[in-house]
Amino acid sequence: MNQKDDKEAQKPLKTRRIRGLSQRLHKPLSVEANLPPDTAPPAPAPAPTRAISSHEGKTQTAPQAQAAQPTPADQPSPTRQIRRMTTGQVRAKAVEQQARPAGGLLQAGVMLQRRYKVLGVIGVGGMGAVYKAQDMRFPNVQRLCAIKEMINTATDPQVRQMIVRNFEREASILATLNHPAIPQVYDYFTEGDRSYLVLEYIEGKDLEALLSETEGFFPEVQVIEWAVQVCDVLSYLHNHKPRPIIFRDLKPSNIMLDVHDRIRLIDFGIAKLFQSGEKGTMIGTEGYSPPEQYRGIAEPRGDIYALGATLHHLLSKQDPRLEPPFSFHERPIYKSNPTVSRELQEVIDKALEYDINKRWGSAEEFKRALLAVPTARGISGKLRSETAAFAKSGLVKPLWRFACEDEIRAGVTVAQGRVFVPSYDHNVYALDAEDGKFIWKYAAEGGIGTQPAVAEGAVIFGSVDKVVYAVSIDSGRLLWTVPTEGRIYSSPRLEFGHAFIGSDDRQLYAIHIAAGRPSWKYQADGPIRTRPHIANNVIFFACQAGIVYALNLDRTIRWRFRSRRAILSSPTVAEGLLYVGSMDWNFYALDVRSGWSAWKVRTGGAIVSSPAAGLGMVFFGSADGFIYAVDAREGRVVWKYEVGEQVTGSPLLYRDSLYIGAVNGILYHLDARNGTLRWHYETDGAITGTPVIANDVLYFGSLDHYVYAIPV
Repeated sequence: MNQKDDKEAQKPLKTRRIRGLSQRLHKPLSVEANLPPDTAPPAPAPAPTRAISSHEGKTQTAPQAQAAQPTPADQPSPTRQIRRMTTGQVRAKAVEQQARPAGGLLQAGVMLQRRYKVLGVIGVGGMGAVYKAQDMRFPNVQRLCAIKEMINTATDPQVRQMIVRNFEREASILATLNHPAIPQVYDYFTEGDRSYLVLEYIEGKDLEALLSETEGFFPEVQVIEWAVQVCDVLSYLHNHKPRPIIFRDLKPSNIMLDVHDRIRLIDFGIAKLFQSGEKGTMIGTEGYSPPEQYRGIAEPRGDIYALGATLHHLLSKQDPRLEPPFSFHERPIYKSNPTVSRELQEVIDKALEYDINKRWGSAEEFKRALLAVPTARGISGKLRSETAAFAKSGLVKPLWRFACEDEIRAGVTVAQGRVFVPSYDHNVYALDAEDGKFIWKYAAEGGIGTQPAVAEGAVIFGSVDKVVYAVSIDSGRLLWTVPTEGRIYSSPRLEFGHAFIGSDDRQLYAIHIAAGRPSWKYQADGPIRTRPHIANNVIFFACQAGIVYALNLDRTIRWRFRSRRAILSSPTVAEGLLYVGSMDWNFYALDVRSGWSAWKVRTGGAIVSSPAAGLGMVFFGSADGFIYAVDAREGRVVWKYEVGEQVTGSPLLYRDSLYIGAVNGILYHLDARNGTLRWHYETDGAITGTPVIANDVLYFGSLDHYVYAIPV
């Protein structure tokens, strides 16, 4: 033994072990490093915006598929078994009838389950790959998904069973979660020795990719904003019922920033349900994993350590996999990035404490500490104070308002320089759109709770007196009436020279506007209180029996879809999908050709609000007190805004702004892309109709009897 070796031998065992870990991680992990010598690595993805799935295949020091169970001392470590299998799996040849190139990857065009068409490879890992695919069940829209593949080439029956069990665990965990930052799972199946998990496709970049592409350092406030969003999703996982979920592998490559600039947490391959006092095998990624995780202990504060390590990496650009483990306090962020504030450094240092009891006690506590940093507090406080000042200082001031004698429950209509206001005082009012001056009114025999429609010189509306009216747009003179057998709460849709309107008598009427006579009527299964939508010569409407109808113009039925409760939300159609809410608390997207459910989002209350679609999203309110923005293609909640009261009003999307009223009497103006409040205006009554905009003026009514005109 030479002198150098002798000195090494005299060092404590712990020091030598840490050096070993550091040396093994000195060379960055890569896809190529995980492939066998005779396998050509996949072609690198283009540098511009990378489309990444919710579960990108990654190479890890500790494999993802390891079960979190105690390993007897007299048995080989399952972790080591899986590590030895990895290269053998990549050498696996064709499975069943699927044609595969070298490396075992599915070719573009391959169909799985006669439903999913493979479009390309997203990522390659030691036990399979992740593919971008299209769900062919919806031919009218390009519904993309990510398919995660697990190749099981283990010869030991127990190991094979363990691998499948761990893969199924990931599917089971994801299937129980419902959070905007967590990808949805759509399907799970097995073909031969390969298992597949079909997941939500997320377009964006992970933070590790952004880190490598960015010159210089990220702004401190940007990193804090990302960290707060991660804390939110960790808080959700750690408070999951009946048992908390520990992520166990938090790092930049498992945190995505989607195209809406929202954080998404991906790769739940080694997440586990938490049981106090339970131990398992060491699993995770060295450099980011907390010290107790090396001893097989996984608990919520371990995720807090990993988030601290991630923030240290993002701010310092020092990869912890290339440094001695647990050496963050020896490498303070400010030494490499002097722009980081002392306050943020202290918050992160506490998260990185070696002693678990000295860290932040929860993700919520960590979040509060981050928001207390002057940089974050100044930004968020400024935003809140500016919004409040804008609303209370009179900067949001109506151009005019007009008082009716009773509530205004439905939306107003603007046409030909006039505002037509339906009121429960039995009148429809015609006002000058510029100054709100009264022009005329027409009195029905009952309250009016439908939004008027204007065409061919007529204002058409229904009343609870069971009659459909048409009056002159110029004078308010009665042109014609069509009696029905039930109260009318449905607003008319004008198309093809006809007014299509429903009644509580369960009939959908097609009324010839010029003649003032019904051309036909169709009987539904319940009262019709929704406004019909017409697209491609098909009439879409719903009834209180909970049924959505697709009806041809000749009254032949195309399809019917049944929800579990009544439907008061009027459907809308965009890009091959019909969107509608239900009293069963679900919001549905249906294929317009077949009526099949493409996806649904469950809220915390009944949905009366009629949706608005645009910007790749669909917007609506719920009785649970939230305004929702959902990805129109995938059904993922992009953002939601809490108002604290039921939101039965319907939204208006105008450019990048969303306007919607709530039962609390407030009209909200939100940034449609991210849900940020721009301003709000308070009235003295609930707002249940849909706002309208004409000539950059916003018009809406309230149950306080007033109609308002506000400049936008």
